[in-house]
Parts: sequence; C-alpha cells; structure tokens
Amino acid sequence: KELRNRLTGSGFLFCTQSDTEAIAAAWRHWGMSAADKLTGMFAIALWDRKENTLWLGRDPIGEKPLYYTVTPDKWLVFASELSAIVAYLGRTPSLDMEAVADYFAYGYVPDPKSIYRAIYKLAPGHQMRIRRGEGAIVEPTPYWRLCFEEGCETDLLASAEKLQAKLSNSVSARLAADVPLGAFLSGGVDSSGVVAMMADRAQASVKTCAIGFPDPRADERRYARQVAALYATDHREDVVEAGNIDLLGRMAASFGEPFADSSALPTFKVCEATRRHVTVALSGDGGDEVFAGYRRYPFFLREEKARRMMPKELRQTMFGSLAKLYPKADWAPRVLRAKATFEALSNDTVGGYFRSIALVPDGLRQKLFSRDFLLELNGYDPVEVLRGHAGRADTDDPLRLAQYLDIHTWLPGRMLVKVDRMAMANALEVRAPLLDPELVQWGFSLPAELKINGFDGKRVLKKALEPLLPSELLYRKKQGFSMPLSAWMRDGFGECICELTRPGGRLSQSGIVNRRTVQTLVTEHQQGRRDHATVLWALMMFDAFLANASSAPHNAEAMPSLAA
Repeated sequence: KELRNRLTGSGFLFCTQSDTEAIAAAWRHWGMSAADKLTGMFAIALWDRKENTLWLGRDPIGEKPLYYTVTPDKWLVFASELSAIVAYLGRTPSLDMEAVADYFAYGYVPDPKSIYRAIYKLAPGHQMRIRRGEGAIVEPTPYWRLCFEEGCETDLLASAEKLQAKLSNSVSARLAADVPLGAFLSGGVDSSGVVAMMADRAQASVKTCAIGFPDPRADERRYARQVAALYATDHREDVVEAGNIDLLGRMAASFGEPFADSSALPTFKVCEATRRHVTVALSGDGGDEVFAGYRRYPFFLREEKARRMMPKELRQTMFGSLAKLYPKADWAPRVLRAKATFEALSNDTVGGYFRSIALVPDGLRQKLFSRDFLLELNGYDPVEVLRGHAGRADTDDPLRLAQYLDIHTWLPGRMLVKVDRMAMANALEVRAPLLDPELVQWGFSLPAELKINGFDGKRVLKKALEPLLPSELLYRKKQGFSMPLSAWMRDGFGECICELTRPGGRLSQSGIVNRRTVQTLVTEHQQGRRDHATVLWALMMFDAFLANASSAPHNAEAMPSLAA
C-alpha cells in the first residue's frame, strides 16, 4: 500500500488492488532501482515488452527461491522450482561435485550454486536484467546489502521499546490477507512473541498450531499450550511419530536437491496440520540469526577471544597437537568436548566458525568420500563459501561476522528453504515478521551486549517481550525445533538405513561415498557405540534425492555418477 501511494503521487493510475500491478508500475517508474523499494518476500520475473528486457529479482533475505540456467543454444530458463528447469532440459544434468561437498558440509547447497552443474540460484538481495539480442551474458547484481549502521541504541530499555514498535509494525503489515490466517506456535520465544502481538491486533481468536513428539525430552507443547491459554488462541496440536518413512520421498521431491535438516519432517507436519485450518501462517523465523539466539554464538565469542590472545603459528601448533591427542567425545556435554574446542582454536576466525556449524566434521568428511570423489574435488574446501561472504562483511566484530555469515548462508539456505518448501508442499503461505529487511538491518547493527548476556542470547528481544510473555518462558533454556533423531535412526528408519549400505544401491553406485565408512557409521550407531544420527540422516536424504532424480518422468537415463 505504501508503494502504491508513492506511485499514485507520481501520477500512476491503478485499476486493481493487486501487488503485481504495483510492481509493474514501480519498474516503469524506477527501473532497476525498483527492487529496493519493495518489502516482503518475492521472486519476480517481469518482461518489459517495450524495452525487450527481462527483469529477475529475489527478496533481500531469500524467503522465496529463483533458479536459472543458460542452455547451450542460449536460452535463459528460470523457475521457482529446480525440477521445472530439469524438466525443461529433458534430462537430469550432471551433479556439481563442489555442491555435493557443500551439502555434506552444511546440510544444504548454499547460494548461488544448485546441486546440478550450470543451474544456479539467484542469491538473496540480487537482481538481473537481460535484454533480448545482447547474448547470454547473465550477471546478477546486488541491490540490498547487510551492513553495520552507526548510531544504534546502546541502552537496553530504549532498544527494547524501539524493538517493540518495529516488531508491532512488522506483524501488523503481515496480517493483511483475504484468506484465513493463523500462526505456528512452538513455545519458543520468537513464535510466542509473534502470536502475542497477533492476538493484540486480531479481530478474532488467533488460530495456532503446535507439533510435538512422544519423547518428552524433545516435546515443547506444554510451553505452546501456556501461550495459547494466555492469549485464548484457537489452538491445535499434532504429534510426529518415528515411522514417517513415506514422507522422505515427498520431502526430497519438494526440495529438489539434497537437504539434511531433520527438522524438515516436523516442519512438514506442522504445515500440514496448520493448512487444515488456515491458508496463511505467521512464523518466528529469523529471531536466532537477527538477535543472536543460537548457543554457538557465545561459544564462538569466547573461542575468538582466546584466538586473538595468541599468535597464529602458536595456536595452530599447540591446539592442533592437542586436538589430535584428545579423544573424540560427542556423547559428552559440550563443555567436556575439549577435542572440538582445540580444533576450533587451531583454526582462524572463519575456519573456527565453519567448524561450529559444519554438519559433518572435516575429518569424517574425508573418510566419508570415496577416493575418486576427492580427486574430482581437486582440493576444493567448502569453508570457501564462508570465506567469500566474510570478505564482504566489512566488520571485525566477531558476533556481527558470525551473524553476517548466517544471514547470508544458514538463514536463506537452510532455515528458510525448510519452511518455504514444506509450506508450499502443503499449499500454505508462511510470513516471517522478524525478517523485515529494516528490522534485520537494525538488529544486526546492535552491539553484542544487547544481544548476548553470558550464554543467553536474544537479550533485547526478550526484554521487548517481557510485557507480553511470562519470564519462565522467555528465559528458559533453548530447546530448538528438532526430533529425537538418534533413537529414530536406530528404530524408525531401518529400511532406509539398510539401503545406504546395499552394494548395488544408489548411494554405492554414485561413486561419491566410501561404502566401508558408511557401513561403519551404521554399525556404530545401531550398536549404540557412537551417535552418527546427523550424518546418517544426511546420507538418507542424499539417497532420497538420488531416487527422486532418477525416477523423474523426463529422465530417460540413469543418474550420472563417478562410478559410470
């Protein structure tokens, strides 16, 4: 509406109330500068018939996807789904081996790569302009950049008041809908805060939905019920059981490329349950990245403080040696996992942070990959994804650097992909008030002391929500939206686990993994000697991707592999 009012003031006349008409008018008025006038989530393709020009744009944070490729005969092909481009090509393209390595490092394929060679994602906050007849040169350019802004509040109370107003405006803007609207309610700080603000503005009882697990250690429904009761929401719940094997293939098809975040399964279920009652749902996505809610942030700050106290050569020699000598203890509490700490301290800043978020540690990845695949990689290291972003971060503040990396990789590549694809698979639209670009920029610029207090994150957000939510909910230990994966990988997914080690199976035939290593991981996990649930899930989802890709209707030949 704000954009429409600006354009009306400039002489534009509108025939509808459609967002699309406002976007077309913005292009006519501002051209390439129109992108940074838009707010919300979008992937835009606009054909300017008069100028023979195509404009492609993606929203600043990357809530919506946009894939593209240039064919050998110079056609530009673009779509919101990777499978649409593959269908157009009429065959399954070759895998991008660096993207495969990235997947096993991060659990997803970071922008701008896709799992397929020569098919790309338009990165968040980027746009392209392609004029007919000027060849097939495709050069995405950024129109939005996360940067540190001087002059932010340093007082906790003043910042909390300002955040209340910003979040209130963002929630209000996302309540506009011509269809039934509700919210996810996990019982965590972010979703609870969004629901509280919705309840204050909604004309009727807010429809909320929560997902739980039979295992009480992973179940947060009691906190969701507390918020639902406080705001008298129309609340519903569902439970995710261990035997949802049939969903793996459907999930793989929805993602279009391998995706290893196991919380995608409960996310699918909460979207499925929510869609029974509403068409649009608000979520709390983004709170951890914008206001430093992940537990890895305070650990990283302490590691970085120690790193800066010692010369690089001394750190690498001393801590590298200690890391080799100290036994691996992934079963122990984090404070006792000295091997992981020593490895982090022996790295530089970016390498240390990469180690804290890596899905599969460096040493295990080397053992997991086949010799032929490692030769194909030719020394490529997935940490280079983070190094590229770090070079553009323009900050030496360790917390802002970590947040910058997450907002450009983890958030659009993992968290938002998970929610968007699982929501779209259930015909549900999800809106994230905490990801308003102005709010993201403001939160990023706040000093560390307003975001982290000891080992507790989201300090200013919790302060802002104190008038709306009980303290025991705001300041309880962070749990996260995840399922009891270790137990399920022993009991609930036996058939899929067996497929991973089958000599003639898809994974073995791909030539990417070392089958002996996979067999060892399976045996150790099933016997309870080690917890390999995360890497086994990643292998299962990669296998599900291979199955989905090889069985696509257009695919006349087997999936390309190193073995072939």
